[in-house]
Amino acid sequence: MSAGWLIRRLLLVVYTVLVVSVLVFAITQVLPADAAVTLLGENATPEALAAVRDRLGLNDPVWLQYWRWLTHAVAGDFGLSMRTGQPVAPMMLVALSRSLLLALLSILLMLAIAVPLGLWAALRQGRAADLLTGLVSYIGVSVPEFVTATVLLMLLADWLQWLPATGYVPPSEDLWDSLAHLALPVITVSVIMVAHVSRMVRSETIDVLHSDYIRAARLKGLPERAVLLHHTLRNALLPVITIVALDVGYLLGGIIVVEEIFAIPGIGRQLIVAITARDLPAIQAGALIMAMTYAIVSTLADIAYALLDRRIRYD
Repeated sequence: MSAGWLIRRLLLVVYTVLVVSVLVFAITQVLPADAAVTLLGENATPEALAAVRDRLGLNDPVWLQYWRWLTHAVAGDFGLSMRTGQPVAPMMLVALSRSLLLALLSILLMLAIAVPLGLWAALRQGRAADLLTGLVSYIGVSVPEFVTATVLLMLLADWLQWLPATGYVPPSEDLWDSLAHLALPVITVSVIMVAHVSRMVRSETIDVLHSDYIRAARLKGLPERAVLLHHTLRNALLPVITIVALDVGYLLGGIIVVEEIFAIPGIGRQLIVAITARDLPAIQAGALIMAMTYAIVSTLADIAYALLDRRIRYD
């Protein structure tokens, strides 16, 4: 991995975020929402509305509004929320930290289950264990998130009362209570990821087991445990890095339903509230922050690829 490639990759991240910023700003400009009306209400006088539009620069050309918004965004200033009157950036970053915590715990749980499950199915290819794993995976992919969430709520929160149903507790306040509140949403999100990652691990493991270097390792007399852990699993897990990177994007934008059901104030839920309230600064900030996070995670995945597999070189 050369320094030139890393610089080009970082420039690509900047370019991607810039394109997304143009799209986000353009989309919010065509939304049926008037910032002045949102701030003052529909009963405001035309004079008051005109004064607010002039103060906010809404009468300026669109390109000038975008440039002013972009320069402030680069400095970390996304303006004030039309709904609360508070700065948007801190609100969205706090919401992002909650979503990232949920995503991180879900990915860790998924890896802890999906990797052994996929490896177990690959080692028993065509047997009952393999068929059972495939059946469970297909069911996990087919069941919608809201169905899984409802079943878990009824079973673990209502009937057995093992876990709290909804709500969010920051880890800084009470770590164990925070984990208890996050348990149900983490399990809900992990179900679908376990389903498709376990199938990915299974198929990749089967391919690796039939490769020449695995046969050579066995001919050298290496123990089967060493062959599986040091040769098979390491190479079979490389595609999982890409899946995990893609899952981060899915988790940030696709767990809005989960955050709504379990009342977690993550960035997805904040975006829903902002769209409902026609809070344009919050919509712009949330969408841009999510795009930046996804672009950075994708770059880290490419770097991890190069570090884990010496055959991959980025020049």
